[in-house]
Amino acid sequence: MRIGIGLPAAVPGADFTSIGDWAAECERLGFASLSVIDRLVCDNLDPLVALAAAAARTARIELMTTVLDAGYRRNPVLLAKQIGSLERLSGGRLTVGLGMGGWPEDYAASGVPMTGRGAAFEDTLAAMRAVWRGETHGASGPVPALPDGRPGLLLAGLTPAGFARAAAMSGGWVAPSFGLPVLEQGVAAVRAISPGARIVVERYFCFGPGAERRADDYIAHYYGPAYADQVRPDVLTDRGHLHKEITRLAEAGADDLVLLPCTGEPEQIGLLAARLPTVDEPGTVG
Repeated sequence: MRIGIGLPAAVPGADFTSIGDWAAECERLGFASLSVIDRLVCDNLDPLVALAAAAARTARIELMTTVLDAGYRRNPVLLAKQIGSLERLSGGRLTVGLGMGGWPEDYAASGVPMTGRGAAFEDTLAAMRAVWRGETHGASGPVPALPDGRPGLLLAGLTPAGFARAAAMSGGWVAPSFGLPVLEQGVAAVRAISPGARIVVERYFCFGPGAERRADDYIAHYYGPAYADQVRPDVLTDRGHLHKEITRLAEAGADDLVLLPCTGEPEQIGLLAARLPTVDEPGTVG
């Protein structure tokens, strides 16, 4: 299973000017991917901006959004141009995970209704793919086409329709950051339609002195009382839990595990790397 790491782009108080340094160190230590999560009404960086900073300081590591919320971004041509720009800027290293987004305040701030999201999401995907194929023209010619199959595309979703959409309309499924049964249900549903689908799952981590308290604080801040109790049991704060979780997620069918930081301290990168099981090749846990 490939092991990736998140950027601290949604960690309150993180030194966002050091995102590039964080990315460079993660590549040096052999992580498979750099990932970023998304909220609108929150004290986080825009995911595509954060990954652009990471792209500028790296050369090989995969860049991922897990996930970018497309539901309230209702200009698909603009979104496709932004995603395509990052794909070109990174030299073809972007895998964009897309979801609808489930935070009502993000929709309210955007003036977008939460009804009819499934159909609108599919329309957005179709319009973006047309841009990436070079089918969108202006006075100066088309938006340049990207290579076939680029950028890489994964979809999120927690309903039967979402699983089917991920299997039929993308290269795989991005699972949420909590709950083994949710992962197992999604893997079964997606691979029943697309046996070779890529499955990416997330977990949060925090190591070192005060890890439990700092994990508590971050999860409570980001998820609030409605969801924190669901997410917190799967946050990894010791080596034993990390190894156990890697094993059971791999057995459940995950191809990639993205470990998201609860703090922005750069020391967390090395603390995580030192606690991973034996690495057979860069970014792959055996």
